[in-house]
Amino acid sequence: MPSRWLDKTQPQTLMMATLLMYVNAGWSLLGWLASHYSFIFLLLLVIGPVAAGWGVANEKKWGYWLGLALALLTVGFLIINFSFVSIINLLFYGALVALLLHPQSRAYRRIWFK
Repeated sequence: MPSRWLDKTQPQTLMMATLLMYVNAGWSLLGWLASHYSFIFLLLLVIGPVAAGWGVANEKKWGYWLGLALALLTVGFLIINFSFVSIINLLFYGALVALLLHPQSRAYRRIWFK
């Protein structure tokens, strides 16, 4: 089975979660380039979500758990360091957590992910 970046045969919730991981990584990359944060920021908010999105698209358990862990850590960080600017980020990452924890996503992961 060839690897893919997006699996259109997965439930809509997982497909949208995969797309949202890529979009969040893109915005984080722009933020990293503009503000010169540390390399750890680049790993956690850019490379991590891309790897997790690829893992989910290829039905890997580690991709699902990595995406969920990174999204939950980001939501926690945004809540602790809340500001008016972080509201949009909080909405995107909150939506990602909701998509990954949706019963349809969890049922598909339980059956098909390796």
